Amino acid sequence: MLQVSGLFCERGDRQLLNGLGFTLEPGKLLHVRGANGAGKTSLLRIVAGLLLPTAGEVCWRGKPVKQQREEYHGELLYLGHLDGVKGDLSSIENLRIDNELLGANADEATLVAALEKIGLRGFEDIFAKQLSQGQHRRVGLCRLLMSQAKLWVLDEPFNALDVKAVKLLASLIEAHLERGGMTLLTTHQDVPLSGARVSEITLGQTGRR
Repeated sequence: MLQVSGLFCERGDRQLLNGLGFTLEPGKLLHVRGANGAGKTSLLRIVAGLLLPTAGEVCWRGKPVKQQREEYHGELLYLGHLDGVKGDLSSIENLRIDNELLGANADEATLVAALEKIGLRGFEDIFAKQLSQGQHRRVGLCRLLMSQAKLWVLDEPFNALDVKAVKLLASLIEAHLERGGMTLLTTHQDVPLSGARVSEITLGQTGRR
């Protein structure tokens, strides 16, 4: 279980989060809503350990994350709105690097199959900078196919995706939840998942995103 309690976050003279708390259980998705400036990305970065809160605590499996950073990050996959795909590398080269960083130990055939499943068959050797925005985004989303992480933290994962890719991503998230995984995400779109698995929190518009 992921547990967030008493979370405060300030940026300059703006207070983004004010005593926020929630829990996320296996098999569940939490959709973080809010206007631009409400602190959605800041919240996700705090949960991912990339940003320190002003106050409050993030716990994983009943223990503060700060006491088990290595173990926690081994069970976490964070995809920001900047997907980290390197434009001067081909699609398959990006996946090879991700494979190493994730410790997935996938062979070449598995990497090619991941690109095919995500809709990039025939684009394996194309430089990422030559891909469309949606195709570029799909390269980053391949990490969801490779990762064994229990907790997915996704910032606007549906951005720049066409209808087919949105359905594919939704199916990947659904399968992750069915395996007992957890997902924390922000999106301006409706989450195309079964309602029983999905809960929401809405952040107030008190600062810049």
